[in-house]
Amino acid sequence: MRFEDLPRYGNLSNKKAVIQLFYDALANDPLNVVNDNTSYDMLTMGDISAKKMFVKEQKEMGKALNLGWMDKMSTTNAPLREKMSLFWNNHFACRTLKGGHAEQLLNIQRGNALGNFRTMLTEVSKSPAMLQFLNNQQNRKGHPNENFARELMELFTVGRGNYTEQDIKESARAFTGWGFDKDSQFKMRPFFHDYGEKTFMGKTGNFEGDDIIKILLERKETAHFVSNKLYKFLVNETPDEAHVSAMADVFYNADYEIKPLLEYVFTADWFYDEKNTGNIIKSPVELLVGLNRQFYITYENPQVQLLFQKALGQVLFYPPNVAGWPGGRNWIDTSSLMYRIKTPSTLLNGGVIDFEGKADPEDEAYIATVKNQQQFVSTRVQAQPDWNKFLQDIPHRDSKTDIAQFMLEPPLSNTLKNTLTQTADFKATAIEIVSTPEYQLC
Repeated sequence: MRFEDLPRYGNLSNKKAVIQLFYDALANDPLNVVNDNTSYDMLTMGDISAKKMFVKEQKEMGKALNLGWMDKMSTTNAPLREKMSLFWNNHFACRTLKGGHAEQLLNIQRGNALGNFRTMLTEVSKSPAMLQFLNNQQNRKGHPNENFARELMELFTVGRGNYTEQDIKESARAFTGWGFDKDSQFKMRPFFHDYGEKTFMGKTGNFEGDDIIKILLERKETAHFVSNKLYKFLVNETPDEAHVSAMADVFYNADYEIKPLLEYVFTADWFYDEKNTGNIIKSPVELLVGLNRQFYITYENPQVQLLFQKALGQVLFYPPNVAGWPGGRNWIDTSSLMYRIKTPSTLLNGGVIDFEGKADPEDEAYIATVKNQQQFVSTRVQAQPDWNKFLQDIPHRDSKTDIAQFMLEPPLSNTLKNTLTQTADFKATAIEIVSTPEYQLC
């Protein structure tokens, strides 16, 4: 939450604040940043230079989509929709060379982020990006490709251990013929479809792809699998089985409507338990977006955000594998932690943290060095926070400790409280706060 959001949410009860969050998230404006007018005629002729040009153009489209979504997340008045879109984007992890396909898939996820999981699952399964990524475009009668069928169960619905190898084989036959046309629209190709009888999860029939999805959603394991992942994303990396089971009940009984599930989580007493507060490590994208939002950062060269993503280990639309980013403690190692802690001050103050008072002798040389580097770092990063906007929204009576309590999820340590007394002003205080290990948590 930003200081400017305090008048909107600050005096509301938890229940009313949740209602306001969902109200603000009603608006859904699809991203439209990819202009894919690529001609594929030369590609089909095997022209090498045309292929190189195609790859270059698609990479540029991918960068534009990345930065377009970063800007949307950083400036939106519907943060809940974008946060859930980030969750679904990783749940349905996908890599595609074509920027237009990636944007199409993202808009499916954003449009259904607070809607119905059944609808989203079906639309994702029929998207060109996913069909191509998991090789279903090559899934044909007599030569079934099992990739999509396997990941549909293992990663999207019931989870590992709740299906058999025979279920994979039979469901792959049901998805034969699913593909897309030259206009990037889903197309069922009857000539490639296996119309034979199939037995899947104890049921027998002349199943097609939609039938398989329906059967998977009838299994409560799907509600539990998704709820477990959502719990780890929103509540605690260590799931509480009783809470997850209760979430699964809500989700399943609501016919996979996402809003009732989130309302249940956000209004549950256990959501606000101390053990569930300030314990989840922010993903690199959440860290960068949070800084952009809180300090209204603009970039002379927005592509520098791609460098930060790469250095921190999460480049949007380039998950490490079909399972997506594992998240949690996997975001942190000995090298990335120091980089993550340094990132806020680099963006906000050219890599410098100012203190009032005399430094220890052994620190003076270091401080002199980094001050000399400040202009160099600022020139490279070219990030400009709007300090006037940030400072004017802080309530006039707030102390430095009040500011820290608002900006950090974990309780303040005595060490941090003492450190804040040394900061010169509210600007220096804010930079010190976001440079703490505690700021890495949400």
